[in-house]
Amino acid sequence: MRALTPAERLIVAADFKPDPLKGENRNWVRRQALLLADSLKGSGVCLKVNSILRAHGYDLIDEIHNRGLGVFADLKLYDIGETLSTDGALLREVKPELLTVVCTAGVTAMQALKTALPDTEVLGVTVLTSLKEADAQAMFICSTEEAVLRFGQLARAAGIDGLTSSPREAGMLRARFGVCMSINTPAIRPTWATVLGDDQNPDRIMTPAKAVEAGADRIIVGRPIVRAANPYDAAMRTIEEIASAVV
Repeated sequence: MRALTPAERLIVAADFKPDPLKGENRNWVRRQALLLADSLKGSGVCLKVNSILRAHGYDLIDEIHNRGLGVFADLKLYDIGETLSTDGALLREVKPELLTVVCTAGVTAMQALKTALPDTEVLGVTVLTSLKEADAQAMFICSTEEAVLRFGQLARAAGIDGLTSSPREAGMLRARFGVCMSINTPAIRPTWATVLGDDQNPDRIMTPAKAVEAGADRIIVGRPIVRAANPYDAAMRTIEEIASAVV
């Protein structure tokens, strides 16, 4: 993996949810995502989209690219190999820089997706950052850390490019897999930001600098930037923190 600039290490999550009581709908969500992309022009960051892609289709990726930003298609794909191969073929035309697949889809399915998308960095989703230890035990019959390592091993066997997991597991993943896969961490909370109604497991969140120091290649930040009075300034502040932690 090539060396990333501090700006390239930041992914901004365009996670907007409509409120019908306010007259907001899926077209409103699209406008908000593109307004955010406009506000981040020239920053060098990547924009993460998921639900919006399902609502509006892959042409949205082209629209974001036209604004000079990279695209992280956080679709968390999960299906049999033939279907994921088809997903890859459909996505290949719009060339997202990053794409997620759920590791529990299995080695064969992840291989099929990567074969169809040789120029996109495919990331395996391990254990969602909202899940707690009791959830991991109930769902995977093991600890969170053991589940993350198991899924990381599946991703490695499939030959995909990286992993997404909470920053709490970044150091463990780096120790196990070295530099053969990128490590990408959501659940990032800068000390200067407060997220009302935060749905992340507080035991698995970390600041931008701490996540990078722990071994994360990229961090994913949503509401602290998206809900800021000036998203560009908030992104620049986050990039500065990343730069301070890069050795």
